[in-house]
Amino acid sequence: MPDLSFGEILVVLVVGLILFGPGRITEAAKALGKSMGAFKQGLREGMEPLNATEKKAEEKPSLPEPPKA
Repeated sequence: MPDLSFGEILVVLVVGLILFGPGRITEAAKALGKSMGAFKQGLREGMEPLNATEKKAEEKPSLPEPPKA
């Protein structure tokens, strides 16, 4: 993936502003933010069972050590 310089990013933003206007860009940014929040929440909810299983595994006592002879 090619690296984008600051100038190239600025050109893309200006062209987007001209094509879509400030109203639609703010709506798109708001929708993107909500989508990212929902995605992160889904990840947290999906990780809860894994974290609970991991915590239970850590709480289990290990096997007793064999007596030394």
